[in-house]
Amino acid sequence: MVELAWLWLRHQPKSALAIWFKERVAKNAGRMKTPMIVALARKLLVALWKYVSSGVVIEGAIMKAA
Repeated sequence: MVELAWLWLRHQPKSALAIWFKERVAKNAGRMKTPMIVALARKLLVALWKYVSSGVVIEGAIMKAA
C-alpha cells in the first residue's frame, strides 16, 4: 500500500489525497514524511474500497476509460 501511495502521488498530483499529503508534509517541514505516507496509504485504501464497493470516485482523480 505504501508503494501504491507513492505512485498515487506521482500519477495523481491534483487529487484531494495528494494535496492533503503535500500540505501536511509542508506544514511539518518534511520531517514527518514517512508517517504521512503511511497515513496516505490508509486513506487511499479506504477511498479505493469506497470506489469498488459503491462506485464513489476519489475526489480530484483523473480516470481513463478502460
